[in-house]
Amino acid sequence: MKRYSWLSAAFLSVAVIGAGCGQEDGEEAGSEGSAQVEGEEDGELVVYSARNETFVNQFLDKFEEETGIEVQALHADDTAVNRIQEEANNVQADVFISNDVGALEHLRLQGLLDGYEADNIESIDEDFRAEDDSWVALSARTRVLMYNEDLVNEEDVPDSIAELADPEYAGQFAVTRGANGSMIGHVSALRQEWGDDQTVEWLSEVGDNAGIITDGHGDIREAVGTGEVEFGLVNNYYYHQQLEEPQNNNVGVVYPDQGDDEMGAVLNAAGIGLINDGPNRENAETFMDWALEEENQQEFSYESLEVPINPDIEPVDDAASIDEYKTHDMPLRELGEVWDDTLEVIEESGMDLEVR
Repeated sequence: MKRYSWLSAAFLSVAVIGAGCGQEDGEEAGSEGSAQVEGEEDGELVVYSARNETFVNQFLDKFEEETGIEVQALHADDTAVNRIQEEANNVQADVFISNDVGALEHLRLQGLLDGYEADNIESIDEDFRAEDDSWVALSARTRVLMYNEDLVNEEDVPDSIAELADPEYAGQFAVTRGANGSMIGHVSALRQEWGDDQTVEWLSEVGDNAGIITDGHGDIREAVGTGEVEFGLVNNYYYHQQLEEPQNNNVGVVYPDQGDDEMGAVLNAAGIGLINDGPNRENAETFMDWALEEENQQEFSYESLEVPINPDIEPVDDAASIDEYKTHDMPLRELGEVWDDTLEVIEESGMDLEVR
């Protein structure tokens, strides 16, 4: 078995995109595996992933070991969506693993994903899968404010996302670049809640207020842990990751907008989609069936410390289930309908789309 951060140009038959598409947590060394077990399936599966490489590799290794299907993985961060679009007339990938269901639905609406009724699909509520089952969410995360307990008390951290635009917090916090997938999903929910005018104003003010604008959330949790900033807007599992660090782990978390008249914390999810006209369709279907086995649903969520969508699977220790706090009521499948528009809204606001 060989796995690469980039598939070879010969394998893809397309030009290699530049190294700017790397993952937050760095490159991965290749590894060698044992020969295929007799009776298992053969061939290969091409997976494009926008999800953290560390989380994905263990999942894909397990699939490879249990099925004998060799996995070729492209870890392309948020640019994986662009790559799938560019290859629409010369499809190279079979499966897309996304950190954001908005990206999956965005691709489905363009006809780039294909419906498939995978085994055990009913274990996932229909609110968390495509109407044609071409994609399915497996793990949820919530947008929270993680703070450094050595620098700030919980009561001094904003308890509403709107407050990030307050000059009182200028220079004290970190956010990701505007083109980060989780930021796009978050802003899409804000557009539904506030309308575009208020959202553009908020983005502009947050861009001015932010002490740093990072590529990804791993950079934010490190900045909060080391005290470079007092707090940061992250997905909740980054808080749990920081707690597990041997140092710089004195952090707390605020779930925002929990009041009776407030919108609730914004929820998003990670999942998998079956790419239309992929070169290894049978193996792609095998992967979808395999991923929806409860043991593997758990594997998908536990490595990242996210919360399983399937209510029959317990969350990791110390993680709040999504029914334990108030969440925003925007159906996740609607994120894809506003994906392009949301990028335009972010750009209109003047907030940095890339790292500052």
